[in-house]
Amino acid sequence: GFCLNRLSLSFMFGDSDIRKHILQLFVGPLLLLLFAWYFRDPTPLTTHIPTIELNNGESMPLVGLGTWQSKPGEVGKAVSAALRMGYRHIDCAHVYRNEKEIGSVLVKTVKHHIPRHELFITSKLWNNFHQPAAVAPALETTLKHLQLNYLDLYLIHWPTAFQGGDDLFPKDDNGDLLYDTQTDYIETWKAMESLVAQGKVRSIGVSNFNSKQIQRILDVATIKPVVNQIECHPHFKQHKLIRFCQEHGIHVTCYSPLGAPNRPSLANTTDMPVVLESPVIKQLATKYKKSPAQIALRCLVQRGVSVIPKSTKTKRLKENMNVFDFELLEEDFQEVDSLEAEDRYIVPGKAVDGKWVPRDGGHPHFPF
Repeated sequence: GFCLNRLSLSFMFGDSDIRKHILQLFVGPLLLLLFAWYFRDPTPLTTHIPTIELNNGESMPLVGLGTWQSKPGEVGKAVSAALRMGYRHIDCAHVYRNEKEIGSVLVKTVKHHIPRHELFITSKLWNNFHQPAAVAPALETTLKHLQLNYLDLYLIHWPTAFQGGDDLFPKDDNGDLLYDTQTDYIETWKAMESLVAQGKVRSIGVSNFNSKQIQRILDVATIKPVVNQIECHPHFKQHKLIRFCQEHGIHVTCYSPLGAPNRPSLANTTDMPVVLESPVIKQLATKYKKSPAQIALRCLVQRGVSVIPKSTKTKRLKENMNVFDFELLEEDFQEVDSLEAEDRYIVPGKAVDGKWVPRDGGHPHFPF
């Protein structure tokens, strides 16, 4: 007791040696605890996401994180949170203009927490890089931004080529897009195949291609597309295209699987019904004690396709990945799958004489 009282009095009233000794005893361990907390492994899996085997033997998670329209300052936090929860597939694209921020998260994640081979990173070749000589440099830019040595999947974003150059949306003096109608996506595909041979990408595929366009690629391909990424949700089911892809061993990934609730306010979509407000989906959400988003995603997964819902909200990120602990009964699945709505929401458009028309409708390779 005397010693403790002496230490207390000395600490308060000026015994500098004892005060320094006490500080060393407490401050050192405290700093170690703070250091351990800061560099803790933030990746405990809350859910294991099943994978699908692609036609080249590679495996891809059935649920990934979409990053389209994720704002600067938010996308990095969303990717970081998603990876901590157990997401392993991050879907990116050069035209989203947020790959640098995503890359800053990926490089830290790979260095400290998750081995690179456990991640599945997708990106896409934008329309102004369809010219064969531009394909490899475009990939190098994406790899540099994402701070990666290779991509797991690289897709041709659209079959419609724009005029080459650094401008993502090249326009003439009237504000109309400048197209490259001489470059066939078949030539682009051949350049994509060379990226696999170089070890820069593990798998290649397409996005927004219709069945005839895919067949043209299959007719000449040395490497078969592993994925066709398309818009698909309960109000736009794409039965024929998905059937075609599955018959040819091409996996389908659905973007905007929730109907893109934050889609741009385009003149041709403002009056379309909201997927998550569907009475059928809301009724099933109550029945299964799930959110409407989980019902919509579960219905797609049961069709054998993968999904890449976008969110920057922690609650929704968790919801979107937790769709493997229940299964829709056949009659409930059919009720959602037979909804009469067939609404394509994601069509780049423009106003002409007061009417909204597809922006690229005049391009010879316009897919819709």
